[in-house]
Amino acid sequence: MDIELFEEISLTIGITGICLYMLFIIYKLAEESKAGKFGTFILFIGLGLGIFGFAAKKVISVILGI
Repeated sequence: MDIELFEEISLTIGITGICLYMLFIIYKLAEESKAGKFGTFILFIGLGLGIFGFAAKKVISVILGI
């Protein structure tokens, strides 16, 4: 395994872990603030949009072959 492949795999796993941790933080934030169902939905949409952007970037780059 060369360094470039190792870095790509490590980055993907690391960013995925951070994104999952961010989702956990959003959930705890909604729970502690007693946001309710609609408030929790808004928190996940608003704060989770960055996570969606990261995933979309990866999918688009695979589709375009970049």
